[in-house]
Amino acid sequence: MSDPADLGADYLARITSLLERIHAEEQTSIAKAASVLAEQIAADRLIHIYGPGGHSNLASQEVFFRAGGLMHISAILDEGTMLTGGALRSMAMERTPGYGRIVIENAGLVPGDVLILVNAYGINTALIDAALTASTLGVRTIGVSSREHAEKSAADHPARHPSGSNLHDVVDLHIDTKVPIGDAVVELPGVSEKVGAVSTFANAYTLNWLVQCTIRELRERNIEPPIWRSGNAPGGDEANRKFLDRFKGRVHSL
Repeated sequence: MSDPADLGADYLARITSLLERIHAEEQTSIAKAASVLAEQIAADRLIHIYGPGGHSNLASQEVFFRAGGLMHISAILDEGTMLTGGALRSMAMERTPGYGRIVIENAGLVPGDVLILVNAYGINTALIDAALTASTLGVRTIGVSSREHAEKSAADHPARHPSGSNLHDVVDLHIDTKVPIGDAVVELPGVSEKVGAVSTFANAYTLNWLVQCTIRELRERNIEPPIWRSGNAPGGDEANRKFLDRFKGRVHSL
C-alpha cells in the first residue's frame, strides 16, 4: 500500500507550484485591479463579486463577510447556480442564455460600479452574459479565471456562450489563475481520471491577495478601510458592530 504522505506531498507540490506561478506572473494585473478597488472604497462605494458556476460560487463567498476582508465587498449570491439547489440544475442554469443578464440586472448595479467575475474556466454562458450586461450598464469589470482553460476548451463546448467569447476577452481587467484544463491535476496508477482539483485554491489565493493589496494601497492613501474581524475572535462582534449601520441595507446579502 502506498504511503498517504507521498500522495499528499504530490498534491501539495502541484498546488504550491500553481500558486507560485500566479504570484510570479500576475503582479501587474493584481496591482491594477487593487487600484480600481481602492478608488471605489475611497469613494465609499461597494465592490460587487459574482461567481456563476457550481464551485465558482465559493470564490465570491471566500472574500465576503470574511475575517480580514473588506466590508465593502458585496457578494451576489444567486441560488440559481449554487450546488445547494442541485448540482445538475446548477450546471444547466450556468449554460442558460440570458440567465447571467437577469442576475446582474436584478443586483441593481449602476454606472461607475465595479464587478469582479470569478469562474475557473471562463467560458460559461451565465458568466459571459453577466460580463456583457455589466458593461452595457457602465460597470467596470474585473475577471478572475484561467486563460489556458478557456482557450483550450472546444469552440463548440456546450457550456460556452453563444458568442464563443472567453471571460478574459470581455472584461476591463483580467487576472489569470492558470488552472489547467480539467482542473484536477493528480494521476493515480490504475485510475482513468485525474483527481485533486486546484481551482478553489487558485481563486482563494488570488482574491485574498487582491484584497490585501487593496488594503495596503488604501493605507498608503491614509484611508482606514473597514475590515471584518472574526466574530469568533475576542472582541469580534464589538469591532464589527461599529460599522454595521454603514453597510446594512447597502450590502444585500449582509
